[in-house]
Amino acid sequence: MMIGPASWQVPFRLASRPKRRHILFFTRSIFRGPNERHKGWTRPRDLIRSKAPKPIKPSERNLVFQVSTEVSRAVNNNLPVVALETTIYTHGYPYPENVRLALDLEKIVSANGAIPATIGVVRGVAKVGLTNEELVTLAAGAGKPETMKVSRRDLPYILGMGVAGWKLNGGTTVSGTMLLAAKAGIKVFGTGGLGGVHRGGQDTMDISADLTELGRTHVAVISSGCKSFLDIPRTLEYLETQGVTVCTFADGRTGPIDFPAFYTRDSGSKSPMVVRDAREAAAIIFSQHMFSGSKQFGMLFANPVPEEFAMQKADIDAAIDQAVQEAAEQGFHGHANTPFILSRIKDLTHGNSLTANRALIESNVAMAAKVAVELSKLKDFYNQEDKEMAKMASLGQADVDLRRRKRDSTDETSNIEVNPRDELAHSITEKAASKTPDIVVYGSVAVDLSCDYAPLGADAHSPPSDLPISPQMHTSNLAALSPSIGGVGCNVALAAHRAGGTTSVLLRSLVAKDLAGQTILSALETEGLYIGGIPSLPLQLENPDVKQEHRTAQYVAINDARKDLVLAMSDMSIFSTPSPMSVHFMRVNPKWSVVDANWHPRMIRKISCRLKDWKSKVAYEPVSVPKSGGIFQPSGPTSDHLGIFPAHTVDLATPNRYELAAMHTAAKKREFFESQRWWEVIDSLGIPSSGLRDRFVATTNHKMTDEGIPLQTIQLLPIIPTILTKLGADGVLLTEILKTEDPRLTDPAHAPYVLSRTMNGSVEVGGVYMRLFPPVEVVEDVVSVNGVGDTFLGVLVAGLAKGLELNEGLINLAQRGAVMTLRSKESVSPQLGELTPEFDRLQQEAITEVLETAMDG
Repeated sequence: MMIGPASWQVPFRLASRPKRRHILFFTRSIFRGPNERHKGWTRPRDLIRSKAPKPIKPSERNLVFQVSTEVSRAVNNNLPVVALETTIYTHGYPYPENVRLALDLEKIVSANGAIPATIGVVRGVAKVGLTNEELVTLAAGAGKPETMKVSRRDLPYILGMGVAGWKLNGGTTVSGTMLLAAKAGIKVFGTGGLGGVHRGGQDTMDISADLTELGRTHVAVISSGCKSFLDIPRTLEYLETQGVTVCTFADGRTGPIDFPAFYTRDSGSKSPMVVRDAREAAAIIFSQHMFSGSKQFGMLFANPVPEEFAMQKADIDAAIDQAVQEAAEQGFHGHANTPFILSRIKDLTHGNSLTANRALIESNVAMAAKVAVELSKLKDFYNQEDKEMAKMASLGQADVDLRRRKRDSTDETSNIEVNPRDELAHSITEKAASKTPDIVVYGSVAVDLSCDYAPLGADAHSPPSDLPISPQMHTSNLAALSPSIGGVGCNVALAAHRAGGTTSVLLRSLVAKDLAGQTILSALETEGLYIGGIPSLPLQLENPDVKQEHRTAQYVAINDARKDLVLAMSDMSIFSTPSPMSVHFMRVNPKWSVVDANWHPRMIRKISCRLKDWKSKVAYEPVSVPKSGGIFQPSGPTSDHLGIFPAHTVDLATPNRYELAAMHTAAKKREFFESQRWWEVIDSLGIPSSGLRDRFVATTNHKMTDEGIPLQTIQLLPIIPTILTKLGADGVLLTEILKTEDPRLTDPAHAPYVLSRTMNGSVEVGGVYMRLFPPVEVVEDVVSVNGVGDTFLGVLVAGLAKGLELNEGLINLAQRGAVMTLRSKESVSPQLGELTPEFDRLQQEAITEVLETAMDG
């Protein structure tokens, strides 16, 4: 009789089990087998309902205001962040051009070293840091009457309606964006042009809320002045009354400089103050900290339109005069005034104003990013100075003098004058990795020695028939020796660092205070990796109970003439302590983390659980057959237990076929396959009673199926829901649990890889996905196999940290990185930087797919 999940491939017998469940006993290891009007806006038809809206549960978090994880991490760690408004997308550009503009502006901010935080109201919630999907949702409402233009006064209304159940979208104006940016802790905001005093404003009192917002909200705005159809002299007078600092970037000019007029670099009104560059602007913003106990106020930095895109003042003035007159005659006032005038100016200038508009917006957000970067440097520099002064104040004068003498005696450059700007630049490069890295790697670092057997006269690929391929035992052998810095954790971190471009990577490891340890730290620092997470342990640590020796890890690989591994030996004792006190556990919030199996099993659990507490995705690198099962070892008298899906501790693992078998054996031995929760997940996978052998063979091949590789991965899925099995010349096998909302469940292109679908109504499990990705290249000219798997994982995690999906494009890119290392003498190929543009390409493809899907919808 064949029933339940146990019938996948093998015969079994049933035994009674508590709570009317069953347990499997496998008998062999070779598998066979209405347009209502409300406050001047139109409520969409789909929101008009005959019954009261569904109430919001009081327990739901962040009902009206949400900050993305990336923006929150950046603000908390003083990384440069730039706020971006969304009215330009909802009431300025048509769809889908507005989406492309939004994504381009975010890319410009990123390219200039800052983190973009696009702000808007989506489905009744004010969001700081919109996702691509949220951007598309908001931009798709451009021109629709139900899409609101949200200023400070409108925020309570649109957010309150969201709480009441009416989920509305709105683009935030300068004032609305400033308010939300300030609440999120963002200090710099880049936009096109500011609102101001409208012509005739002395009679109509038509004055933009942007001006009063600048007088009370501590955010610096970078714009091309105010809109050129406004009353610029009165706008400047009003800003002075509000106590707003107003400066204009000189942009290479000298002498008295005009306040810009949006489309033109000159307005006829002199700028109150002038700054030369982003650093001076940042210094002015930074100086406002002295007023922290007083009423806060904003600042305006006017950035003139790039000279090559500036329009002739006479031409644009004529178009503006006509547009303003038509707006007055046709009754366009308040919120409707600016969009109408901009649209008419575009028509009257035959589209030339649109080109200038786009150029000035791009220039402004680039300048905003530069200002944010400089502001971040200043804060870091002076915060560190304050810490050092506080530390010195806590020491006696003798201690201070001693520390200074030690510093002077060991610093060969102590008598060299250092440019303060260089110090600031250096501090910002290390800060991202030390305080808020994208990736954290907990793993080994070692000196690697590759010994390639090279008998006299032998060729690396086709040695003479009369000479042995492998080295001879019990005697000396001729070889080519290649030392390098390695260790699994180091290799993964280095691969992610080299391939990831701007991705920040933090390596946490251990070395001893010996020659090997100093060599490693020096090499990593030269590479540009932050080494503050790698403490140097004393060579001997004596205490009354135990004498402990520390040696920097070293690894020796002996390869035959074909560069295939014959034997490897390693000294990883520095990582074998169950609870080393020197491992860094200062909290950071990485997007992805990697843990390698060189640690003591208890430490593997502790590190993994700690990372999961930090809300990081966790990848496990098994390292070797003997160590791969370490994560399943008993955790001792602690609470560091492995969770089961969806509360899993480890998100992803990358074993080879042998490590996979060892992991499976260890999990089975430790009875992970007997827990109640494991059975519940297995039952939810929807494995048919007829088994999956035919699907396994079709997805992989007979050999892999007979080895048990597909079955082993599936049985491990409740503990590690995504497994990438590295199969060498056979490619990479992806096996993962699909959640119920995963689009692959309904995508015909992925149907061949969906092995099963849940049949028991699970709200967490949607099915099982399995796909074999063939190798991207068959490599004949192998130089070294060391670090190939580590490179694969490093490139993979770099892509995942950038927000890429785990799909064919990313997996093949990781395989390409592994091929590069196969052809390199080093454990990680120095050429991995060539892959960085490929990440950008994959990101652009993903954005295009989102746009196409949205347009089709």
